[in-house]
Amino acid sequence: MPFRMSGYIPFGTPIVVGLLLPNQTLASTVFWQWLNQSHNACVNYANRNATKPSPTSKFIQGYLGAVISAVSIAVGLNVLVQRANKFTPATRLLIQRFVPFPAVASANICNVVLMRHTELEEGIDVLDNNGNIVGSSRIAAKHALLETALTRVVLPMPILVLPPIIMSILEKTSLLRSRPRMILPVQSLVCLAAFGLALPLAISLFPQMSEIETSRLEPEIATATASKTVVYNKGL
Repeated sequence: MPFRMSGYIPFGTPIVVGLLLPNQTLASTVFWQWLNQSHNACVNYANRNATKPSPTSKFIQGYLGAVISAVSIAVGLNVLVQRANKFTPATRLLIQRFVPFPAVASANICNVVLMRHTELEEGIDVLDNNGNIVGSSRIAAKHALLETALTRVVLPMPILVLPPIIMSILEKTSLLRSRPRMILPVQSLVCLAAFGLALPLAISLFPQMSEIETSRLEPEIATATASKTVVYNKGL
């Protein structure tokens, strides 16, 4: 259940709040990025195109690659910001709040590709207009992973960009200045609202059952059906 799309928001929001906490240490950055990409890896695996069996060893390889790339990107960006002496402390803190987005977006692409790389090797089933399997296509698998990767870039945009902007404004209000303990609950609500906006927006970019012209696929698939187009399950 935690890895269904319907569970993405309730289980993912606490992680987003952790990613956006100010004054992150190296240890906390590594922890939240690891937790985020671990959750993403399981979501990507649970919502993949499962027409071909995937051994546990492939899952472990993909998971380790996805998490290591995510943590490396996030830590590298944080170190660069901390070493940028030309920024004032206030500017450096503001920039650090936006570091999670490029780190998460680029790591999400690695995560999708690594967690579903078996599809690229073996292909995915494509179906004709009557729902009959025409064949297995690696080209369709590339399209499926590209579309899914694009949704994973769009998804963190509102989640990791809007809350820092909104919170930088709200933290200057007299209400939060006089009640600093309210900052975390308010930030949690802002993240929850941003997540609720972003998830349906990102998933709706491409239909789950995507269509592609047979002329763009492998010759053996194009000759195996009279249909001009076939469909494939890109996953979510």
